[in-house]
Amino acid sequence: MTSPQTPGIQSGRLSQDQLARNFEDLHAPYDPHEAAVAADRCYFCHDAPCVTACPTEIDIPLFIRQIATGQPEAAAKTIFEQNILGGMCARVCPTETLCEEACVRETAEGKPVEIGRLQRYSTDALMTRQGHPFDRAPDTGKRVAVVGAGPAGLACAHRLAMKGHAVTIYEARPRPGGLNEYGIAAYKTVDGYAAREVDWLLGIGGITIEYRNALGVEVSLDGLRENFDAVFLGVGLAGVNLLEIEGGEKAGVEDAVRFISDLRQSDDLAALPVGRNVVVIGGGMTAVDAAVQSKLLGAETVTLAYRRAREEMPASGFEQDLAASKGVRLMFNVMPVAMHGNGAVREIELEYTELVDGKLQGTGETIRLPADQVFRAIGQTLSPVDGLDLEGRKVKVTGAGRTSVPGVWAGGDCTPGEDLTVVAVAEGRDAAEDIHATLMATAG
Repeated sequence: MTSPQTPGIQSGRLSQDQLARNFEDLHAPYDPHEAAVAADRCYFCHDAPCVTACPTEIDIPLFIRQIATGQPEAAAKTIFEQNILGGMCARVCPTETLCEEACVRETAEGKPVEIGRLQRYSTDALMTRQGHPFDRAPDTGKRVAVVGAGPAGLACAHRLAMKGHAVTIYEARPRPGGLNEYGIAAYKTVDGYAAREVDWLLGIGGITIEYRNALGVEVSLDGLRENFDAVFLGVGLAGVNLLEIEGGEKAGVEDAVRFISDLRQSDDLAALPVGRNVVVIGGGMTAVDAAVQSKLLGAETVTLAYRRAREEMPASGFEQDLAASKGVRLMFNVMPVAMHGNGAVREIELEYTELVDGKLQGTGETIRLPADQVFRAIGQTLSPVDGLDLEGRKVKVTGAGRTSVPGVWAGGDCTPGEDLTVVAVAEGRDAAEDIHATLMATAG
């Protein structure tokens, strides 16, 4: 029997009961009375700043009023009209920096209307009690290929299917959902919600998913353009940045994205190995998710090391507080310079940083921490797509996702902009509308 104090990377550090408690739903869902009380706090603003702050532009005052008047399913329809993945977004969106930060109650009282939890209450109500809320238009005879069954691809496919087009999604992995299925902390989406949401979304009809079909391997962009009337790319960011430092290749230095994916797909959390002393390098949501889940699996110490100041950390204040509340140590203004150990990492050496003339640089002062497992969470990269112009390191798009190649659109994390589920949904939806308009204009 292992424990949090057992040296090395080990499984079974906690009992099944402890793990079950640790990975319970992060936010318990509202019951009807709680939802009514929360909805009653909304001012139903005419020019609601929360709507402007929502990347999918959900009519938030309307759906909250519908909840307040006892119509949660109608509220869900209002949400799904703009964001077909509204149930997942209610769980994983950083609402504290989007709609809730803009809430008038937040400005006046420091306590916003809990829009995310109200959105979850209504979407769960409809998905539990009713079938799919939308009907498919008559078949247009047009066929569209969507590459990637992540948030952008699913949102695009659903809107195209609603318009009457036949959609084939090509997905590299064996399951749909993209980061919703593979890349988000387990305590944010419990009970297989990501998979259940995709099954529900496919209820619109007209969408086929071909699994284990990766772009550039089993399928090519030229082949898709030849066989379909339009193509949408929602391929995400499959590559992972490496730590190019001394000892960065040692055993125990791992990819945080892979760790989260393995955890999400595991049927037995007790079988997942985790280090006694874990260090996560990075400052975004992936870094926080990896750090918190390492602690929840039974690591004795977990440190999240970020190279800049706290206020510059990409993860929200809520996520930072969550990590701290779970026992994660947050270190700021430190960057890794070396991994030490004989074959496997045993210590990580961090150098303190400072801003000099606007540029981040090391101070020369270092600190060593015990570490038998180090997770890289320092960003992901695009796997190149032949023939497409790039903007920086992502696919260049204009308008509603049009790429440099005629008949090819793109959206989500593979294109410039914020890497958020809700942004990906908006981009997939808007690209679908543009694809539909283009196909219908051609047909006319």
